[in-house]
Amino acid sequence: MTVYDELVARGLIAQVTDEDEIKEMVNNGKAVFYIGFDPTADSLHVGHFMALCLMKRLQMAGNQPIALIGGGTAMVGDPSGRSDLRQMMTEETIQRNCDCFKKQMSRFIDFSEGKARMVNNADWLLGLNYIDVLRDVGTHFSVNRMLTAECYKQRMEKGLSFLEFNYMIMQSYDFYVLYQKYGCNMQFGGDDQWSNMLGGTELIRRKLGKDAYAMTINLLLNSEGKKMGKTQKGAVWLDADKTSPFEFYQYWRNVSDADVLKCIKMLTFLPLEEIQAMEAWEGSKLNQAKEILAYELTNLVHGEEEAKKAKEGARALFSGQNTADMPTVEVGTDDLRDGTVDILGLLVKSSLAASRAEARRNVEQGGVSVNGEKVADARKSFTLEEIAAGDFVLRRGKKKFCKIVVKS
Repeated sequence: MTVYDELVARGLIAQVTDEDEIKEMVNNGKAVFYIGFDPTADSLHVGHFMALCLMKRLQMAGNQPIALIGGGTAMVGDPSGRSDLRQMMTEETIQRNCDCFKKQMSRFIDFSEGKARMVNNADWLLGLNYIDVLRDVGTHFSVNRMLTAECYKQRMEKGLSFLEFNYMIMQSYDFYVLYQKYGCNMQFGGDDQWSNMLGGTELIRRKLGKDAYAMTINLLLNSEGKKMGKTQKGAVWLDADKTSPFEFYQYWRNVSDADVLKCIKMLTFLPLEEIQAMEAWEGSKLNQAKEILAYELTNLVHGEEEAKKAKEGARALFSGQNTADMPTVEVGTDDLRDGTVDILGLLVKSSLAASRAEARRNVEQGGVSVNGEKVADARKSFTLEEIAAGDFVLRRGKKKFCKIVVKS
């Protein structure tokens, strides 16, 4: 099976331009491709995960990835998939986020000499003369055609700023610059980027008389993951300090039955033959498939040791055994009220509930337990001595839990 055929078999490709040319380049290691990442936070999240896996997969086949950090385009903001204007960030914040991205990407991509590049479009965008851009680049874009792009149509009713309207031109100019400076001949991205990517291929053809190509990949199949990747609200991060390896493992362990095999195909590096054998799995065997998915992805992001600990911790939780690898929250004298910590305070402290009012509803609805025993009274409280006496596992619902410990 060729490299391109495997991408298709794994369900990764949504649409392409000039498929025969793309096949030839990808299969023979001739693709110099880029994927853009706007540094809107200080960590990558699951919404970026598929792009990173694709970059790794294609690099292993001899192709050269360019990770484009959008230090310049982040000053404008991509309207794709958004219902409002993105909050403006300072140059200092953007640079800090760019530095964090590079460190995380290095887990997936080999950036050694000649293997891959990481570049920042702030290097060429921030110094541009606006009049020159209008004359040199803007003349190649039809406003009527731009307004038919899905990313713009979705915003027309609520209002699209002129600032955001320029994003397509900026992204297209990125491809143009990368083509000239680094021989970049292909752009990859999520299928919501198709209009912007076509703009780049068209600009290169018009200005240089050369061919460039675009390929879009399917976005994350899990609906919750897709939402997190786009909004970053309550996101599952790749930074262990923001989302622990255990929480990351649990996120993938809890994907829906309908999505687990699709995610294994798209995101893991397991052989297709092995994955195809799983397609006949049903019932409890799907839980085994979820464990495989969670372990493989945690291993990719956090390493083998953390993946093993997360797997053992998850199994221990549901078997009532060792709780050493569970997420842990510390309480101390500052948390006491009249010498005790009440159950509502513990739920809020551990982020299992957003507020005491929500925590009260959780208790009253029968969704809270301590060490496997349901807590029925919202006034229930515990002394520090009771918490320190042994394992103290607080659970809300079936999938949210943590171990409470007393500060030493």
